[in-house]
Amino acid sequence: MDRDDRVETLSEAECLRLLSTVPVGRVVYTEHALPAVLPLSFDLAPDGRLLLAVRRDSTTARGLDGTVVAFQADRLDPVTRTGWSVLVHGRADLLRDPEQIRRALRSGLRPWVGDPDPLFVALVPELVTGRRLLPAGRTVTRF
Repeated sequence: MDRDDRVETLSEAECLRLLSTVPVGRVVYTEHALPAVLPLSFDLAPDGRLLLAVRRDSTTARGLDGTVVAFQADRLDPVTRTGWSVLVHGRADLLRDPEQIRRALRSGLRPWVGDPDPLFVALVPELVTGRRLLPAGRTVTRF
């Protein structure tokens, strides 16, 4: 049985650092009044927003625009049962400013499923949480 003392709560700064190390996460939103989860390419913008790349013709773009969503990314090792997971909650809006769109295009960010003319969604983090699962035999030091 796993013990809770192997689970380390991460700071917001550490969560954002870890997010910058992976290119794909999952966005959770509502589609047709049901929960939907979709893997998306993303990038952490210098201003702290998450930029998500979506296909222009997708229902995802319409489902994300102007809504509160959750975004989750992780890196897990199933053999050692270690890794980390970060969860971000916030408001998502389509990027509409031409300069911001040009910057996103220059960054190389593209949808997971290719699209030569993607849309970008900016997620402003309002709540950022994360956990790291330490290797067996290591525990979180608590004071």
